[in-house]
Amino acid sequence: MNKKDYPADMSYFRLALLAFLRESHPQLLSDEKFINARTEAALDVYEQSVKNGSNAIEAGYSANETLFVGLHFSKHDTLKNILWNEFVNEVPEDEAAALAIKLLPECESVFAGYPLSDDFADSSEYDLLYTELTGTITIYLEGHELQ
Repeated sequence: MNKKDYPADMSYFRLALLAFLRESHPQLLSDEKFINARTEAALDVYEQSVKNGSNAIEAGYSANETLFVGLHFSKHDTLKNILWNEFVNEVPEDEAAALAIKLLPECESVFAGYPLSDDFADSSEYDLLYTELTGTITIYLEGHELQ
C-alpha cells in the first residue's frame, strides 16, 4: 500500500468533517472530543478497508459512512430551510444561517419530540416537525420584532 492510497494522518478526514459541521452542524464545531473520535474512527475504517483489499475509493466510501453517521439530518439545515421557505420576507437569506444558530436552543424542545435519525427528512413525521418548527419560529420572530 503506498502513501497516495490513504491519508498519512487524520487531516483529510478532519477537514472533511469540519467543513460539513461548519455548514450543517455549527453547534458541534467546538466539540473537539467528538471531532477527534470521528476522525480517528474514519481513519481506522479506511486503513482496515484497504488492508482487507478495498481500493482507495471503496475505502473512502466506508470511512465517510463512519465519519458522517448520525449527521445526515441537520437541525440547523432544517431551521435554515424553514427560514428560506417560510420567512423569506422577514429574514434575508444571507442572515438565515446565523438566525438558525440562535433559534436552535429555542427549538430543541420541538426536536426532542421526534425520533431524529439520518433518514428522518424522508419520514412522514418530518412534515409535522416542519409545521411545528414554523410555529415556534413565528412566535420567536414576533417576540423579537423580526416579523
